[in-house]
Amino acid sequence: MEIQWQKSSFSTDSEGNCLELATQGDEILVRESDNPNVIVKTTQAKLAAFLSGAKAGEFDHLI
Repeated sequence: MEIQWQKSSFSTDSEGNCLELATQGDEILVRESDNPNVIVKTTQAKLAAFLSGAKAGEFDHLI
């Protein structure tokens, strides 16, 4: 089965800064659209914890 990648509506192809996510079984897959052969695998719980931290501004100092 082909993996169905999804990117944020805030990303555009012209910017070249797109992260894409997909599910495969119980795993969440993450890749950069400009380097699609490098895939990071994580769990739903770990992604949820990361997103909660991002929404709370915990990583704002990195941008």
